[in-house]
Amino acid sequence: MSKFVQEFKSFAMRGNVMDMAVGVIVGGAFGKIVSSLVDDILMPIVGSFTGGVDFTNLAVRIGEANIKYGMFIQNIIDFLIIAFCIFLMIKGVNKLSKKREEQPAAPPAPTKEETLLTEIRDLLKNK
Repeated sequence: MSKFVQEFKSFAMRGNVMDMAVGVIVGGAFGKIVSSLVDDILMPIVGSFTGGVDFTNLAVRIGEANIKYGMFIQNIIDFLIIAFCIFLMIKGVNKLSKKREEQPAAPPAPTKEETLLTEIRDLLKNK
């Protein structure tokens, strides 16, 4: 049983798993922010353009079933806005990482052999 626990501990403490856990937590919080943006800011604006229609209350009753197609429309709009926000965020991160890659690295210090060859070249030049 302790081998199983060791394997699990090794798996759980791997960098990728921890990064993924942080991503899930931040993503959940980000999702709440975007949902608030959609529900509290964008949907009232959309509702004013559509004559005050509240999508979340749109439904059709078929027999005993209540089909809430308005919630489906709301969730599609939520998804599109969240996807767009994530796209913009990833685009910004890629732009920042690209700028870091473009910065030239300092040339490595010359080896003893290179230094000696440079001195020999300079001596031959001066003769």
